[in-house]
Amino acid sequence: MTEGAAVSSAQEIRITIAGTERVVAAGTTAGQALEADGRTVIAARINGELRDLATEVADGDVIEPVTIDSGDGRAILRHSTAHVLAQAVQELFPEAKLGIGPPIENGFYYDFDVREPFTPEDLKRIEKRMREIIKQGQLFRRRPVTDEQAREELAGEPYKLELIELKGAAGSEDGANVEVGAGQLTIYDNIDPKTGEVCWKDLCRGPHLPSTKAIPAFALMRSSGAYWRGSEKNPQLQRIYGTAWESKEKQDEYLHFLEEAEKRDHRRLGVELDLFSFPEELGSGLPVFHPKGGTIRRIMEDYSRRRHEEAGYSFVNTPHITKEKLYQISGHLNWYADAMFPPMELEGARYYLKPMNCPMHNLIFRARGRSYRELPLRLFEFGTVYRYEKSGVVHGLTRVRGLTQDDAHIYCTQEQMRDELRSLLRFVLDLLRDFGLNDFYLELSTKDPEKYVGSDEVWEEATRTLREVAEAENLELVLDPGGAAFYGPKISVQARDAIGRTWQMSTIQLDFNLPELFELEYQAADGTRKRPVMIHRALFGSIERFFGVLVEHYAGAFPPWLAPVQVVGIPITEAHVPYLQDVAKRLRERGIRVEVDASDDRMQKKIRNAQKAKVPYMLLAGDKDVAAGAVSFRYRNGEQKNGVPIDQAIEEIVSAVERRIQV
Repeated sequence: MTEGAAVSSAQEIRITIAGTERVVAAGTTAGQALEADGRTVIAARINGELRDLATEVADGDVIEPVTIDSGDGRAILRHSTAHVLAQAVQELFPEAKLGIGPPIENGFYYDFDVREPFTPEDLKRIEKRMREIIKQGQLFRRRPVTDEQAREELAGEPYKLELIELKGAAGSEDGANVEVGAGQLTIYDNIDPKTGEVCWKDLCRGPHLPSTKAIPAFALMRSSGAYWRGSEKNPQLQRIYGTAWESKEKQDEYLHFLEEAEKRDHRRLGVELDLFSFPEELGSGLPVFHPKGGTIRRIMEDYSRRRHEEAGYSFVNTPHITKEKLYQISGHLNWYADAMFPPMELEGARYYLKPMNCPMHNLIFRARGRSYRELPLRLFEFGTVYRYEKSGVVHGLTRVRGLTQDDAHIYCTQEQMRDELRSLLRFVLDLLRDFGLNDFYLELSTKDPEKYVGSDEVWEEATRTLREVAEAENLELVLDPGGAAFYGPKISVQARDAIGRTWQMSTIQLDFNLPELFELEYQAADGTRKRPVMIHRALFGSIERFFGVLVEHYAGAFPPWLAPVQVVGIPITEAHVPYLQDVAKRLRERGIRVEVDASDDRMQKKIRNAQKAKVPYMLLAGDKDVAAGAVSFRYRNGEQKNGVPIDQAIEEIVSAVERRIQV
């Protein structure tokens, strides 16, 4: 080989793109190798790690393009937009100190320490400045720094200095890992493309877009208070939320979705429909249900009880507080104490509000000797539990501090385990369908390697069993690595509502460990003592949360079987009230919830009131109806049938209720 050939070879490296090996010059960037335009392909995955397009590739690298419309691409877009937001805020509010600004589902946020909360007018000014920065086309440039360099450059940013000390130990819960994950610290500079001047900088892992011009669409949404790193012990900062998308069309779709979600917000509908409230005197996350909401809740519980009775469950009840020892035995005080309310001192002992029912159900199983002939033993309780959710995550009925679980624990033999899980999953799915949820997928949560009890072998068997049962349902199965409770893996039923949002509904957990901790036994057919397998199952998750989901799924317009008032009688004049009261009496005899509006309001206002209350059926009566023994049948959507015989009207209503259909 000649000397020239040797030099040429040394200047070339081999990389793999889309399964094809290529030879490129040393010093080639990922963007050059991918022939990326910086707007469609905005980053690269190099050997499995997300990197900037400006990253130089090395010999042997495997490179994949990251497009802006992919999940990773959107996260990079949103994180880059968060940097633009922070730059704009510090330019307009020079005293603002930087918190954390991670991408989140459908958007991003950034936290700031400022003297006064941001106003809507402030957000408009900030958004205008952001658009100017984007138009300028500032370049995002990554720069590795030592810890000492980072401290020196960010000496005026106290929250960043705190993050530097966390390097390698930052978690994803508060977004700190986007700034100081494992490895060397890096700073991203925003650079003026014309002068090369550094316009702004931030501590960040990246990657980022090549340029601010690659941000196609964004909008600032709102601001709110947020504790630094999610802890009430820390200072309260001001958080600005925004959204960013790969196109104006996608952003418009999302904003329309938000409008629809706002119409369905169960917190607003709960007030408008007089269903529930959160009195300040009770405390955050502690709802009370009003008569109409109580009616819906009773219907939900009664239907669930009936289905459980038919499926062979035994009903139990347990107290709301317990001595500390119970949760020492179960392990919850080791793994779950942060989510429990503080203990109470009473008669020389410490008592806790119960955060879950399973340890108490274990005591019921252990109360006397058990035989294999009793298994599977299915215990069921509407058990109210209390969990100390952080104030920042408490949200209406969907995240509360006092909740009632439709909680079941099934004790069975290992031989019964698979069949029990199969029938249990079908039972869960069928009952959710009865409430109008039909679009599901399943999630399998596996062991958290840092938070579990029991042997690896037991976990492997439990996880394998749940996977087999889940796959047999022919539903999409998504893995949730490390998401299991400390005592066993679980299947979660994820249900999509009427506008496509996903809610975690029922959970099924397979547990070999709590029976061991509580020394549960049954006598087998051969006379030996064996441990039962324990299956944890919450069907609604919690009554409160499921109630909130149903309000939003139906936008408050419940199907007749769930509606608190199923029929309103509306007389044309006061003279027609007795006639409709007789019709109402016949409906009540068939189990229908009916009211007659005998107020002084005009008929049209009565109709508007019933429609606003989202009552499924209105029965109107005037002189012709009375003479014909009929009613005018008006539906919630405004359609109307005149002259319907009373018997026919009653049968139509009763049939819709019995079949649990929507109207």
